[in-house]
Amino acid sequence: MSGVPRVLSIAGTDPTGGAGIQADLKSIAANGGYGMAVVTALVAQNTQGVRSVHVPPTQFLAEQLDAVSDDVVIDSVKIGMLANTEVIATVKAWLDRVRPPVIVLDPVMVATSGDRLLDRDAEQALRDLASRVDLVTPNIPELAILAEEPTACDWNAVIGQAKRVAARLGVRVLAKGGHLGGEELPDALIDARGHVIEFPGERIETTNTHGTGCSLSSAIATRYAATGDWASATGESKRWLGESIRHGSSLEVGSGNGPVSHFAGLWERGGIVTRPTPGEVITDWWEYIRDLRESIDDVPFVRALGDGTLDQDAFVWYLKQDALYLRDYSRALAEASRLAPTGDEQAFWAASAHGAVATEMQLHESWIPADALGETYPSAVTSGYLNHLLATSARGDYAVLIAALLPCFWLYQDVGTRLHPHSHAEHRYRTWLDTYADDAFAAATERAMMIVAGAAAHADETTRARMREAFRASAAHELAFFAAPYEIWV
Repeated sequence: MSGVPRVLSIAGTDPTGGAGIQADLKSIAANGGYGMAVVTALVAQNTQGVRSVHVPPTQFLAEQLDAVSDDVVIDSVKIGMLANTEVIATVKAWLDRVRPPVIVLDPVMVATSGDRLLDRDAEQALRDLASRVDLVTPNIPELAILAEEPTACDWNAVIGQAKRVAARLGVRVLAKGGHLGGEELPDALIDARGHVIEFPGERIETTNTHGTGCSLSSAIATRYAATGDWASATGESKRWLGESIRHGSSLEVGSGNGPVSHFAGLWERGGIVTRPTPGEVITDWWEYIRDLRESIDDVPFVRALGDGTLDQDAFVWYLKQDALYLRDYSRALAEASRLAPTGDEQAFWAASAHGAVATEMQLHESWIPADALGETYPSAVTSGYLNHLLATSARGDYAVLIAALLPCFWLYQDVGTRLHPHSHAEHRYRTWLDTYADDAFAAATERAMMIVAGAAAHADETTRARMREAFRASAAHELAFFAAPYEIWV
């Protein structure tokens, strides 16, 4: 079986979406499966009741079934509405030929509204079909029809009736207490030997019960295909259905017995905002700082650096501040290495921390005597940038920290690469431009971008937004850092 159960629903339709195949497909998806559907009947119904039923020719039903099984490996089958004997025979013949590994039958005979959905002469054919499946999930009136007995009036009678059906047909039965009165709403899983597993439940005061039988049986078919455990599949499906019922009224669908909200839990816990790909993150973030990048290009320091006319005192002042910055920037990189979730990322940030205090400091010392740094104090701009990075480090959020570290790679590589072609052998600041335009720094920048973008793509929406803002904040500090030398020296 694949990682995602492939579940086929064979059932009738509900144009309002709350029952039948429409509910089955929602349930399968909500419980982690891939849903497929073969239509047995077209039902004109809404939340108030059934108006009419059209049963397509069984030859077409057989063609639908074969079209699926000829192409797709089916892990589980859920069977719902089978309107007459001919339809039941067609489905039975297909099951005998294909032999799906899991079959769950929801013997749709009576709708929640009370409407009868199965011809009376087809009841015995449905009993015969039930003996060939793995699990039958009748409501109390349907259980009585399968047992050929009066409708049970209390839970003990329901259990007894379900035991007799399970033993006679050689099938598991999920007995459901939904039609009984009272606050308790138990269900029980009963096998052919009479072994009973009860699942307690409480009644939920709501009119949103349309399609609950369809939804529960589809959920169990999906979860059993994934786990191979009937008890856990049933228990988890009941919990999911209870959550879906509780949120059903929020849908405001129909004026009768409304549907359940199949995806309520997913919407609440996971949201509906799609996650971007790493490539989309890179494009979005680069565009997000377009204004800052354009401002950096207009900074006099950057323009003069590019054409070689930059005042040397301004450049030396900048390098001294950058040397002070790199000492604490390397500490932030080291903290990223400590927090990294993988060995590869840990190694990358550690190597970057070493590079900040070795390779780049070596470049600085070619312009500045080592003892001169002892006489230098960080400017307000330098302190502001470092405070931002160190505060982010102290919070211990790896994803946000690496987003804050990225502009020092990305913007320097961008500026260095674009300014380098305008330099020449006699260019005063050629060695600085060489450092940030070379292939090794480009590779390191690309790696940093991929790590950060990958983390953002897999983060939840809140974390991704915090990463994006930390990235922009650092880019704004880079702009201020480039602007500071001319504000002092020119």
